[in-house]
Amino acid sequence: MHQWTKGWIAKAIVATAMAGGASLACAQQAPLDGTLTLVVGYPPGGSSDRIARLVADRLKDRVGVPVVVENKTGAGGRIAAQALHAAPAGQNVLMLANPAVMVVAPLVYAQPGYDAKRDFTPVSLVSRYKFALAVPASSPIKDVPALREWLRANPKQFTVGVPATGSLPHFFALMLGREIKQEPEVIGYRGSAPLISELIGGILPQGIDTLDTLLPQHRAGKIRILATSGDTRDADLQDVPTFKESGVDLAADGWNAFFAPAAMPKAKVDRLGADIAAILREPTMEEAVRAVFLEPVSQDAAGTAGALAAYRKQWEPVVRDSGFTATQ
Repeated sequence: MHQWTKGWIAKAIVATAMAGGASLACAQQAPLDGTLTLVVGYPPGGSSDRIARLVADRLKDRVGVPVVVENKTGAGGRIAAQALHAAPAGQNVLMLANPAVMVVAPLVYAQPGYDAKRDFTPVSLVSRYKFALAVPASSPIKDVPALREWLRANPKQFTVGVPATGSLPHFFALMLGREIKQEPEVIGYRGSAPLISELIGGILPQGIDTLDTLLPQHRAGKIRILATSGDTRDADLQDVPTFKESGVDLAADGWNAFFAPAAMPKAKVDRLGADIAAILREPTMEEAVRAVFLEPVSQDAAGTAGALAAYRKQWEPVVRDSGFTATQ
């Protein structure tokens, strides 16, 4: 082969590689025009809002446009989901949502105002949270085996408070009852505050809520957490066993994740998913998420879609079998 021919081929290969690399870079960057809005369905100050603002603060430098958080509260997060569904095509908007909005509401409301599987695209998981079973600090029950023994002697007295009827803690209570073969009487409160108040006062014998909600009261000695719902002990609660360690074959968690309108181009979804996942790997971000007793998660769009499918497989049968329905 002549030297000039070799040189021409080499240049062609380099040019082709550069063009391919440029195309890949363009796809990866999927540039944004204008402000990116992160919609949160809960009030300012809560854990969802705090995580959204932490992400917004770091994301603006990666995407090169302003990133703002907009709280659209009401209807347990469904108002935000309806707003995302109605967003004009091409608008740069994501929603931070949890299983109550994406898994439970579509099953228990006849008309939630959106189709969770059709109308939204998973972008990135950002955090997970565990559930916990607690009793008043004055309770003689010190662990789950003692509770089961008491229930065997006192059947049909498994009364469990949860922060809201139809909430994830409600359905986790049903999971627990199924595993220990005791049908719970689930009492739904209007939020975590009254639930915890009646636990502290000894009015309520048992309560189930998210671990991040119960942990401060446990540390203060006002309630006693008997078990947590993770596969392993929580890093902030090493002296409390999991349900599995307590002899109950049960593990479950909740999560917060960003979703995009279904019309958002895949390149943009992938780019935002990768950027948010990178932010969640930053040590300072991990520390900030753990500070509110949540577990940071770094997951791109494809991984988030897989995790969501697995989560639906675990929770949807429990919600359906409960027969629970809600009114608007």
